[in-house]
Amino acid sequence: MELDVNYMIDTFFLALGGISVTLQITIVALLVATPIAFFMAISKIYNVSIIKQIVSGYVSLIRGTPMILQILIIYSLVPSLINMIVKGLGWDFNVFDVNPIIYAYIVFSINTSAGLSEVFRSALLTVNVGQLEAAHAIGMSTIQAYRRIVIPQALVVALPNICNLTINLIKGTSLVFMMTVKDITAIAKIQAAFGYNYIESYIDIFLIYIIICSITQLLFALVEKHFGSYKSLKNA
Repeated sequence: MELDVNYMIDTFFLALGGISVTLQITIVALLVATPIAFFMAISKIYNVSIIKQIVSGYVSLIRGTPMILQILIIYSLVPSLINMIVKGLGWDFNVFDVNPIIYAYIVFSINTSAGLSEVFRSALLTVNVGQLEAAHAIGMSTIQAYRRIVIPQALVVALPNICNLTINLIKGTSLVFMMTVKDITAIAKIQAAFGYNYIESYIDIFLIYIIICSITQLLFALVEKHFGSYKSLKNA
């Protein structure tokens, strides 16, 4: 079988246009999930009874179900239920007119918050509780102690796991084509449908994601190096 190189080159540059959508979903998901995940991590660390049980159940549910199932529920089932409620109330609103990227934001924010909460929890637990007590002893509030002492140290520990989570998030966004969102995968698959050049399109998708994920790893490595240097200087 001979690959159509010209098609691969043309489709590669067309699919690059979907990078902005992929990064947009990734960034929005991380921004929305971060404060939620931090709150969930704190609730588990401090054993806030009812909230801890809810958070544990939520994390287990999200991490224990396939991403594709979450997409099908939020993109297909939930809008249908909302549409029934809206019609029952007599409101003039068509839920199916909502931009599908909104559903992508919701799905990936929910999924990311579950994974990120465990990253934060494990990182925060690495900071010696004595440092928090010492901060209280010199008159700092808990919020000040976390902002100035606990979080900076925990962030250094959490960065590698945050990097892994971000890369998995970027790769996971390849499923948004199921929600009719035109990302990298969707653009390449649409082009492939015209001449059945699916193998060439899949190779293009593979290459683009390799490039994006490699750059992401490099950026995180630079950030880790910066914080690592700061930590070494601080401990010197």
